[in-house]
Amino acid sequence: MRIARDDLRGPEIAAMLEAHLKDFEPHSPPESRHALDLDGLRRPEVHFYTAWENNELLGCGAFKRLDDTHAEIKSMRTDPAHLRKGVARAILAHLIEEARAAGLRRLSLETGPMAHFAPARRLYEAFGFDYCEPFGSYREDPYSVFMTRAL
Repeated sequence: MRIARDDLRGPEIAAMLEAHLKDFEPHSPPESRHALDLDGLRRPEVHFYTAWENNELLGCGAFKRLDDTHAEIKSMRTDPAHLRKGVARAILAHLIEEARAAGLRRLSLETGPMAHFAPARRLYEAFGFDYCEPFGSYREDPYSVFMTRAL
């Protein structure tokens, strides 16, 4: 598996991110969906990465700088054909290392409390993320849980 910074120009990533956004529709109302679209992910404060094997897109993930020491994990997604193969684990490990290399000292994230998001929460817990209060511009929301970890 090869993980590399991505410019979000390929059609495969556009399709994966479209599926990522649609995946939230049955689980939370529009005002409680915090995923970034392509334009949001192309902003300079976002570091976006994709995982590939034999020219096949396996998954993606990003972190968005909130300030000089703190960033938020965004757009973690594994292609459904590659679930339970370690793709998300590899991407998250890569994001943590890239964030450390960028001088960040904390990573946080927002995800859903529903059963649909339980695998994601378990992954973050396994990587040392703890539940926390809302951070940045987030507010309490019954459709969100927040997690953080020091680097």
